[in-house]
Amino acid sequence: MLRLLARGLSNAELATELTVSTATIKTHVASILTKLQLRDRVQAIVLAYQTGLAGPPPSSPAPGGP
Repeated sequence: MLRLLARGLSNAELATELTVSTATIKTHVASILTKLQLRDRVQAIVLAYQTGLAGPPPSSPAPGGP
């Protein structure tokens, strides 16, 4: 869930991805923030990047590159 959150998905997008209701997503996000003692989603995203749980998507090779 934190990986998906780190991708910047909205609650509705998370709900669609995980096939659950938006209310369930709100509960899960609140739980993550509480358990990790984070203030908001932004801090959760920063934590995911800092710990290596999330990162930028793999870059595609440049046109005409190796």
